[in-house]
Amino acid sequence: MTPLAIIGGGGWGTALAVTQARAQRRVGLWVYEPDLAAAMAGTRENQVYLPGVAIPESVTISNSMSDVVQDRGIVILAVPSQFYRSVAQLLLPHVSNQTVFVSATKGIENGTLMRMSEVLEEVAAPSFKAQVAVLSGPTFAPEVSRGEPTALVIASPDETLRVRLQTELSTPRFRLYTNADRTGVEMGGAVKNIIAIAAGVADGLGLGSNASAALVTRGLAEITRLVVACGGQRETMSGLAGLGDLVLTAYGTLSRNRRVGVELGRGRKIEEITSGMRAVAEGVRTTKSTVQLAQRLNIEMPIAEKMYGVLYEGLRPQEAITDLMERKLKEE
Repeated sequence: MTPLAIIGGGGWGTALAVTQARAQRRVGLWVYEPDLAAAMAGTRENQVYLPGVAIPESVTISNSMSDVVQDRGIVILAVPSQFYRSVAQLLLPHVSNQTVFVSATKGIENGTLMRMSEVLEEVAAPSFKAQVAVLSGPTFAPEVSRGEPTALVIASPDETLRVRLQTELSTPRFRLYTNADRTGVEMGGAVKNIIAIAAGVADGLGLGSNASAALVTRGLAEITRLVVACGGQRETMSGLAGLGDLVLTAYGTLSRNRRVGVELGRGRKIEEITSGMRAVAEGVRTTKSTVQLAQRLNIEMPIAEKMYGVLYEGLRPQEAITDLMERKLKEE
């Protein structure tokens, strides 16, 4: 087994480290906060982001990038999208052109409108051409860390790379499927968070299952239009990285994005909601970049646009739903 480094000590990064260590792999886990890294190394538990889960002794936990990455041939990045570029810049001096990268972050960078794999490739470009695959699918970190059955997608246009990573990272209860459509897998994982916020808003408003089902179904149509416009495959959206991830995030009780939507529907302001959250709800920031990308590509995304209005322009959630329902009648 190739030694592995995981960059990011949040719930998802910690869950990945635990899962791979249980498969008898040597794992390094980089944690941004020095105090948290020290506490995790001492207690063998991430009490902030993944409490109650024992971290195996075979996981080396450190705030030192060089200590974590040294001699590890596979590096997984699992940091929030807003910090992805800066962390990649910290990481790159400690790797080589032989390193294989796996991006496990779901988001679209604000400003550049780049997918995370594109950000990593751009940061690495002055030194070497990075080998980057994407890991995505319907996952909640606590369930993964408990060893509950999970299925994901490992995506790369390089067949040799994606098959190698499928073999390397799959375990009996952590099953990976391969996909050549890295664009579709990344876009699906990022944009579904916006639709999950919308589904939460409907629930917070007490609108019932009909409204929620309509939002999620039409939301999938929006995501698919954007994926195709960006060069991805329509078929990807019917799989784990599309429909699977959307259903989990829109309806799962552990979904942070859905929880944000529920609180918005109940009348709370976004600043108040997010100020009380330690973990990131990626859909809040991704809404900005998604709407801008849709405008650039001339793609109609009414649900995403209304969520942007709620999050950033003071639009009342009830008005957003009403506006969506009163749009011009059309063929599905």
